[in-house]
Amino acid sequence: MKRPVARITGTGGYLPERRMDNHELSKRVETSDAWIRERTGIIERRIAAPGEMTSDLALQASRRALEMAGLTVNDLDMILVGTISPDLLFPSVATLLLRKLGGTRFIPAFDLQAACTGFLYGLSVGESFIASGQCRRVLVCGAETFSRVVDWRDRSTCVLFGDGAGAVVLEAVEGTEDGRGLLSTHIHADGVSADLLKASGGVSAGPPSDRGPEMDGIGYVLMQGNEVYKQAVTVMGRLVDETLAANGLEKSQVDWLVPHQANIRIIQGIAKRLGMGMDRVVVTVERHGNTSAASVPLALDEAVRDGRIQPGQLVLMEAFGAGFTWGSALMRW
Repeated sequence: MKRPVARITGTGGYLPERRMDNHELSKRVETSDAWIRERTGIIERRIAAPGEMTSDLALQASRRALEMAGLTVNDLDMILVGTISPDLLFPSVATLLLRKLGGTRFIPAFDLQAACTGFLYGLSVGESFIASGQCRRVLVCGAETFSRVVDWRDRSTCVLFGDGAGAVVLEAVEGTEDGRGLLSTHIHADGVSADLLKASGGVSAGPPSDRGPEMDGIGYVLMQGNEVYKQAVTVMGRLVDETLAANGLEKSQVDWLVPHQANIRIIQGIAKRLGMGMDRVVVTVERHGNTSAASVPLALDEAVRDGRIQPGQLVLMEAFGAGFTWGSALMRW
């Protein structure tokens, strides 16, 4: 028997209402609109409202994905959420999302912490459960309120990040003569370079009263941007080659690249490696900033809903994040 194929049947995205543009940021830190645009491609980012939690963003994106798929939460067999900015230390955002969606079935729901690669890790896990026959329908969401772990005094990081959520519904299908569905997923990690991009501290650091001066700024994002950029471009280039080789495909056969929206320069570098014009790359970074685990599903949802991505086209999604983690997914839409 052929194993089931996982196909995305619904996408959804959600962005908070509040826009923070570069001019507003220039009043907080020593920067300018021109400086940010030149180095990152970002013009504005969205910021969650006070009291608006990661699970709230995930809820809106998930509702839209389920609506497109023609399903309800009680049709699902699993919920997976990629996030590094959960509402609480525990329970997980996924279990809170299950409750907020009104789920009445006792299905597994859990978070994946793989930084900006979290959604693609979730896609890989969900696809594996479908391929094994354990699940028929899986909701995979990437959601972040990243603005709450940014040091707004640090020009090198605060200009980059924004809040948002994206989601997809994966469904098992058989008899895919048209070849539509996920062709392969690839996920990796390397902890050697962990100190280059991190949010310091954590439960094991002890209560605040026990933390010395070296723990000042605990919880904020710390990044050595130049080193992260160099490693991201190198690693993502290799990942593109690995993904295409696994499927016996050539770079020229890829119709769309849906990359992690971290920095326009990284996106351009990956497109160049593919020999792909930017007109075939889905770019949202100028309006969203880096939304971490939410960026790939947000970009995918936009391109699906505006009609750029058409049935039968080959779509490559990829991301790189702290850890370092990186991953890709290739699908025939």
